[in-house]
Amino acid sequence: MSKKNRVGVVYSTNPDYEYDYDLEPEAETLPASRQRLRLAYERKGRGGKEVTLITGFVGTEADLQALAKLLKSRCGIGGSAKEGEIVLQGNQLDKARAILTAEGYPVKG
Repeated sequence: MSKKNRVGVVYSTNPDYEYDYDLEPEAETLPASRQRLRLAYERKGRGGKEVTLITGFVGTEADLQALAKLLKSRCGIGGSAKEGEIVLQGNQLDKARAILTAEGYPVKG
């Protein structure tokens, strides 16, 4: 156990003490047909930059990253993915909708 991960524990004299972390388990990735993804176009709070937001993904971080990589490579643009949200640079609503629909994801927005 790393010293930096000892949240709230200063010192314990018990040699068998193990700190229990209250980490939530990662959600299982739902099949594509059961996902409910939402598409949105946004400019507010981004310094005037246009982005396409894809929200509502339920699953592991690795699967989210894989879906983001697929979208970014097929659209030929940059972006990021974290916390169940994919951000694509520019107004890519039509392209993203077409790609997600072809992959079997139902899309709203």
